[in-house]
Amino acid sequence: MATTEAQRKWRGKNHLVKRQLNVMAQGLVHGYLDEIAAAHDLRGKGDAVAFAAFATRLMMQQAEHDATVAGKLADLRAAYHRDRELYQG
Repeated sequence: MATTEAQRKWRGKNHLVKRQLNVMAQGLVHGYLDEIAAAHDLRGKGDAVAFAAFATRLMMQQAEHDATVAGKLADLRAAYHRDRELYQG
């Protein structure tokens, strides 16, 4: 865990462009984030979270114009809601 001084320094440097997001997640999700980071040459779990948000947003935009993508997104949403307890901390 970062020291108070290191946290203060990070916040001072990044306060205009970044906000810290602390979430509790199952170990399974941490494993998924590690896999995503490794598979896509990302810098770690935080970068994997940003990538997942980017990919989801892109799918949402494409779903507005492509019924196939809309169907895949709907399937993902349904599967997540069905198995939500596996992914929440």
